[in-house]
Amino acid sequence: MRIAIDAMGGDFAPVEIVKGAIKAIHEYKGVEIILVGKQPLLHVLAGRQFKKLGISVVHAEQNIEFHEHPMEALRQKPDASIPVGIGLLKSGKADVFISAGSTGAVFAASLMMLGKIEGVSRPAIASIINVSHSRLPALLLDAGANSDCRPEHLVQFAQLGNLYANRIFGMESPRIGLLSNGTEETKGNRLTVETHQLLKSAGLNFIGNIEGNDLVNDVADVIVTDGFTGNILLKALEGLGESIVNIRGGEKAHTSGNPRLTGKALSAAVGLSSFIRNMDYSEFGGACLLGVKGNVIISHGRSKAKAIKNAIGIANRTAERDIARALGEVRYEPGNDKTDL
Repeated sequence: MRIAIDAMGGDFAPVEIVKGAIKAIHEYKGVEIILVGKQPLLHVLAGRQFKKLGISVVHAEQNIEFHEHPMEALRQKPDASIPVGIGLLKSGKADVFISAGSTGAVFAASLMMLGKIEGVSRPAIASIINVSHSRLPALLLDAGANSDCRPEHLVQFAQLGNLYANRIFGMESPRIGLLSNGTEETKGNRLTVETHQLLKSAGLNFIGNIEGNDLVNDVADVIVTDGFTGNILLKALEGLGESIVNIRGGEKAHTSGNPRLTGKALSAAVGLSSFIRNMDYSEFGGACLLGVKGNVIISHGRSKAKAIKNAIGIANRTAERDIARALGEVRYEPGNDKTDL
């Protein structure tokens, strides 16, 4: 699989991106990595290793910063790493593209250069979360691409997530849950109530509304909500995970059995180790942008080597199963095809 990576995107680029790519080459067999970024800089960092490991570099003179308006930046910086990487995907020179750079720029470039899958009104970000004791994680979508949605958009998110969960995690009939403030079908705002009625007849394994506390109880495999709510939920989970890690690493525990039991040892003793690991976004590395004509993975802006390496693992599975092509074979709930950028 040919995986193109935005080497200039993210808070710790390009050093951590390069480290993650090198780690991935050693771990995933048959993966070909193409780093997109400033070639002289990348070769100074690890040129000898690139040659030895077969990592190639495609030069991109510019970089889009997080604070820049996505559309304006794409117009002013056509040679930035994000549009150059998406261009490799469009031309067939790469099977998947990964970026830890500006989510808005990745989303906009994907829409403009790749286009939407026929029938899809709003591409959605499918974020992998695992805060329950389940063996398999769940998908949350939309995780931030669409703040304002209509009921038919959420139904499409459910359809996109249904196929992705099936192909990536092997779930034969993923349980679809609609995030709301109550399990009754009459609970929620107008968007939730109307979406509930549509999902009942969408031909999916719709289990009804789920509440926030259901996330830790392995109730649903695909959690559907609008991008505004989904992004807030995702960042709340990330913040909680980071807080637990900080407490584990910075506070001394006083227990009657062992007053010296602290940090990782304490976590293991009370069974928190796997929970903390699952809440770490770097464990999964990236979220797939579903609904565009290409396999695109969006990584966290603070991704370090571990997260990039794991994002390459998700990207490899996504490309192997040709998710974008498979999604193109689904018939979607009719909706408004206008997407706001």
